Amino acid sequence: MMDERDLPTREKVLWWIAGVVVIVYALFPVVWIVALSFKTPSDLGSKRFWPTSWVWENYDNILAGDAQELFLSALRNSIGISLIATFISVVLATFAAYAIARLDFPGKRVILTTALAVAIFPVISIVTPLFNLWRNIGLYDTWPGLIIPYLSLTLPISIWTLSAFFRQIPWELEQAAQVDGATTWQAFRKVIVPLAAPGVFTTAIISFFIAWNDFVYGISLTSTERARPVPAALAFFTGASQFEDPAGSIAAAAVIVTIPVVVLVLLFQRRIVSGLTQGAVKG
Repeated sequence: MMDERDLPTREKVLWWIAGVVVIVYALFPVVWIVALSFKTPSDLGSKRFWPTSWVWENYDNILAGDAQELFLSALRNSIGISLIATFISVVLATFAAYAIARLDFPGKRVILTTALAVAIFPVISIVTPLFNLWRNIGLYDTWPGLIIPYLSLTLPISIWTLSAFFRQIPWELEQAAQVDGATTWQAFRKVIVPLAAPGVFTTAIISFFIAWNDFVYGISLTSTERARPVPAALAFFTGASQFEDPAGSIAAAAVIVTIPVVVLVLLFQRRIVSGLTQGAVKG
């Protein structure tokens, strides 16, 4: 494999330029939102990128001001709903992926194909019938009314990711545990699951991100602060008057809800990358 030191100087410069361009392109919207969150209402209408004076007014508004109740209740909803949806998705996907990887039964490819089809199916096309169904059976504007649709987003990708990990684990390890007296369940719980821990962890992180960032279900299947998540709640932010632009408060809320995602990625980036690369190679 060619080392970076073996590349010609011109190629190195081009790669560095390309890398800087990609980083600037990716970080520019983030920096813009952060700058916007520190602007005063009078600064929002100006064309200046940076605020003329850096103030905490927008953060005070959503954490202790007029938007406190709307934002904090939505934050609690997002955390609770996303964690529950992630837990259920990972547990169900673990059993399903193990069966797909280890057992030989008719329709195995159909299950994987169906999971992929569900994952790429446009969400907006099923929101209206789901809205009508949820109102009829009493799940509209409730936590279960969001958790169940979130499973349709997180479960397919979880099954695909975990099935790749289970295929990598040598079958002989499970057989050796059963020879030593372990039952099938004990071999699965004490041998297979610990070995697949990087994949399970990676799947949980990805599922949490998907549920945390959802907007379509959150805005369509809720109507009050009882179950409305943060992405949907941002659409209901208002200024101090009908003439005041709430962009600063929205930007501050967006920064706050992005912090948990950034912290998770920074803390567990090695395990996430390790999990993704291990699941991508079969051998």
